[in-house]
Amino acid sequence: MNDDRTTPAPDSPFRPEPGDRDAAPQFVLPLVVRIERGSPPARTDALETAARAVLVMLTDERSVGEGEWARAMRDWQDARIRKVVRRARGAEWRRAEALPGITVTGKSAEVRVFPPVPLDGWPKDLARLQVSGTDLDDPDPVPPADPGVPTLWMNPELEMSAGKAMAQAGHGAQLAWRELSGAAREAWRAAGFPLAVRTADPADWPALAGSGLPTVRDAGFTEIAPGSCTVVADHPALR
Repeated sequence: MNDDRTTPAPDSPFRPEPGDRDAAPQFVLPLVVRIERGSPPARTDALETAARAVLVMLTDERSVGEGEWARAMRDWQDARIRKVVRRARGAEWRRAEALPGITVTGKSAEVRVFPPVPLDGWPKDLARLQVSGTDLDDPDPVPPADPGVPTLWMNPELEMSAGKAMAQAGHGAQLAWRELSGAAREAWRAAGFPLAVRTADPADWPALAGSGLPTVRDAGFTEIAPGSCTVVADHPALR
């Protein structure tokens, strides 16, 4: 494991520059957020639910050992780690729920995560779902994060759609998971993966970005410039 958690290892799946992982077959982890026309989820809850969904998928018994999704999970993590968030409602959501995967619920959000698929091999009921237009708001003020809860700090200087931010929160949760000891992982899992997603105060961001905590740097495929620091994962066990 790389000791400098601010800068990913040379062959890290989160490293934006080309590396050995880019030569491997590329896979993507699909996530679908339910957005009904009259009752969209709150943005922060959607981000937190997506992050937990990634952790649930990583630790599901079907994703490890000889589980039915284990090979796909290994292939995905051997290459550049990509996540794509699409949106669904009504019959679209029901069709997505019929596919193998896991639905994770938050206070208002529902996110279904699926085993990784090749970049050009999406199931048709997922491929037809829209990526753009996943814009959500927080109707109520978001309370400060509990200091004892793992917090994924979003870069206050970047503007991202809700779908992009959900993927970045998922990256942050996964990177924190990679850095934790076995005991810390088990404790987090046993507690149900509590976490918070918050936008950092601009005055605090430089210290967070240089803190040595796990940091996500985006590959720049969509919305933001390559190498942008999007998330700092502040898990108490990593301080």
